[in-house]
Amino acid sequence: MAAIKLFSKNFQIIKGSVPNLSIIIQKNGMSQYPSYYIQPVHKKEVQEELVKTGEAQKLVHMPTRAALNNQTCSPTQDDLVSLFTNYIMRDGLKPLARGLVEQAFENIKRIQLEKYHKCQDPEEKAQIELDPRVIFHKAVENCKPIMNLTPIKRGGVRYQVPVPITRKRSQFMSMKWLILASKEKDKNVRFHYQLALELIDAANNKGRVVKRKQDLHKQCEANRAYAHYRWS
Repeated sequence: MAAIKLFSKNFQIIKGSVPNLSIIIQKNGMSQYPSYYIQPVHKKEVQEELVKTGEAQKLVHMPTRAALNNQTCSPTQDDLVSLFTNYIMRDGLKPLARGLVEQAFENIKRIQLEKYHKCQDPEEKAQIELDPRVIFHKAVENCKPIMNLTPIKRGGVRYQVPVPITRKRSQFMSMKWLILASKEKDKNVRFHYQLALELIDAANNKGRVVKRKQDLHKQCEANRAYAHYRWS
């Protein structure tokens, strides 16, 4: 009890002597770092850019938060792959989700290498992509929709109104469709193998997920007469 009284007394003294401290504590909430602590810069490309522009000298003596356990400067670190792994994860089984993604990348590598060695034309051979991460980024980019249908009620009737979506929402829908398409498979086909096939098809701008995106855009085009309900 005495310790609590001493702490409250010292807190009142500090709060009175430093007027901005109470604002900092209120804005910071439950974080262990004050709000004026900056986020760490863990990517080497960003660090090199800060050194070139001279901004790194301004951040040398700034108080910095500790980096999270998934923030690393490793060249194999990919934020989009980590996000995709989190979307695959169920019930907190992160090692299982990470293993499925790694196995899918391994299957992509094997399929592309087999295609590469079977190809006889040097020009077609040079166009075959062998990096699974590049294929993954192409697949996600090709499956991103730019419009979506939103139900809006007017006069007792619900209209499917086409509206543009944000980049973050578009990326989420792209990865969600890839996961759902990979789950629609035969019983004797493993999830990671089907995911590899879907990523390869999407990277080549074909497959079920690309068709789903195109169908959505066709529906938005068909319902363009209801577009004005977005503002009314």
